[in-house]
Amino acid sequence: MDKQEFYSVVEKAAAARGLQVVRIDFDDDDNVFVVTIDRPEGIVDLEDCESVHRAVLAAFDRDVEDYSLTVTSLGIDAEEADAMLRENEE
Repeated sequence: MDKQEFYSVVEKAAAARGLQVVRIDFDDDDNVFVVTIDRPEGIVDLEDCESVHRAVLAAFDRDVEDYSLTVTSLGIDAEEADAMLRENEE
């Protein structure tokens, strides 16, 4: 996966919702991305995380690229975000 293209997709998706990307952590061994976002004026909600997540899924085929992605905010850690997304899908 082209990391620069990944960063560009994440930045664009975040900016479209008035968010900023705080950090992108990447584990080369497992091809795992953790994106942390924040809203300068207000709070980040689940829809914000889902929007950025969906933008990445639309840009990169998980079957081809073989990656894992978590989008979280400063107030929610990666495990909490994953649990919230699973609950929302039910």
